[in-house]
This record gives sequence, structure tokens and C-alpha cells, in this order.
Amino acid sequence: MRENRTQYPKKKMQMYQELQELPKKYRVTALVRMEKVRSSQLLPLRKKFLSDVKIVSIKDQVARKALATLDVPGIAKMIESLTGQCVLMFTNMSPFKLNVLLGKNKVMMFARGGDIASIDVTVPAKNTGIAPGPMLTEFKEAGVPTKIDQGTIWITKDVTPVKKGGAVPDKLATLLQKLDIKTIEAGIALEAALEEGQAYKRSELVIDLDKYREMFARAHQEALSLSIEAAYITQDNIKLILAKLGQGARSVAIEAGYITDDTKDAVLQKANAQAQSVASKAKGYTPA
Repeated sequence: MRENRTQYPKKKMQMYQELQELPKKYRVTALVRMEKVRSSQLLPLRKKFLSDVKIVSIKDQVARKALATLDVPGIAKMIESLTGQCVLMFTNMSPFKLNVLLGKNKVMMFARGGDIASIDVTVPAKNTGIAPGPMLTEFKEAGVPTKIDQGTIWITKDVTPVKKGGAVPDKLATLLQKLDIKTIEAGIALEAALEEGQAYKRSELVIDLDKYREMFARAHQEALSLSIEAAYITQDNIKLILAKLGQGARSVAIEAGYITDDTKDAVLQKANAQAQSVASKAKGYTPA
């Protein structure tokens, strides 16, 4: 029977102690599940958010034990989401802003067999620098035309074996890696977050920025139209209100036959039209 441990590796103990301090130091604790993320995606994020986000990769058991000792509101919800290999992020920025930034910082990666291509998979014509041999079969199976010249394999023309949105076959994925062609755009999304006692699920952290921009633009236009209609003057609408009042005053002046430099042509045209109408009804009238 396995005995209970009394000692743990130094690195694991340091991480355990760190996890007990970080949730108290930062306003937001966020979780990313690593089964949905490749480790190579984290390196550029660590560098980019170095001063704003503390990123800790850890196994769920260590994280559960460390967080379970804390008297932090809502931490139990976070513990429930800890399964498998995880990444915890600690920050003082809003979890919604963090999720948006993570979504914007996508990286291009090598495809694995079955991955859906984020772009058209194009293999350009070039000297691959690869010696002929078994690799020729891989090119042929991937539908890439080749020739042997100067002791290396040359791709004779540009080909697009998979269009954007198509699945990348296993053999093609292997070939693309050897040719250093990346076709998968990968991003990271938060699985859960805790902000000062308020817990959020993955679905609650997603913000459609385009949709909200459209909503704000529509609300602004409706508010502007209402303020103009009510003649409620602000810095943004004063020119529009004055233009509307000016147009209204001009219409009243024309209707009343009040002549000014701005209305004289319209008043005379209206008077002439009225005269023509009256004249046409007169007996024996012959138009000039």
C-alpha cells in the first residue's frame, strides 16, 4: 500500500505557496484549460503581458490543494473548474478585457492531422532543400508536384491542397511542418474567472465587440435624433438644431410670402405658380 507523502519536491512546494499568495495580491484569478491550448502559445503571451498578467502553469491537484486553504470569496467556484493540466492567470485588469486581449493575440501554428485550416493552405513553388528519397512519396500523396534538380526536391508550381475551412489530412500536416508552413490560427480563451468574489463562466466572458459597437452607434444616433427633435442643445447637436430651425424659418417665410435675399426666388416661384393656376381657370385664358 502506498504511504502518504510527508515531503514534496521543492519546486512543487514553492508553487503551492505562490498560489496561496497570488489570489490575495490580484483582483482577478482566471483559468485556462491546457487541453484546448498548445504550450507554444503561452510563450509570446508571457512576454507580452509580463507586467500585467502573472501566468502560472500547474496541475490541478496542486492548485486545488493550494486554493482550498484560502478564505477568498468565490474561490470554491474556481476550484470546481480545475481539472487536468491548467494555466492560472492573475491580473488587476477586468476578466472581460483580458479575454478580449487573449483573443486578439492569436498565433499561427503548424496544423495537426484533422485540424481545420484557418487560411488557404498554399504550398509555394521553391527549392525545398530536401534530398530526394522517401520524401518524394510524401509530396506525391499530398498532391504537391515536384522534380529533382541539383540533388534536392523542387516544388514545380504553387498548389493549394486545402482551402480555408477544410480539414488538413495527416500526411499533408506532416509535410507542412517540414516545409515550415503554418496554417492554423490559434488563440486562448478563459475557461473561468473570479473577480473580487464574482465568478464567471466561459460563456459569460465572451464579448462580441462588433455587436456592441453597432449597439452603441445606434443608441448614439437615436439619442442625437431625439435631442434635435426636442431642441435640447448640446455641443454635438447645436449645428444640426440651428440648421433645422433655419430650414423651418425659411419654410414659414416662403409660406407667408415674406421676402428676403434667401427666400425671394422661392416666394416669386410660388406666387407665379399660384397666378398660373388662377389664370388657367379663368374663361378664355390662353397661356403665353
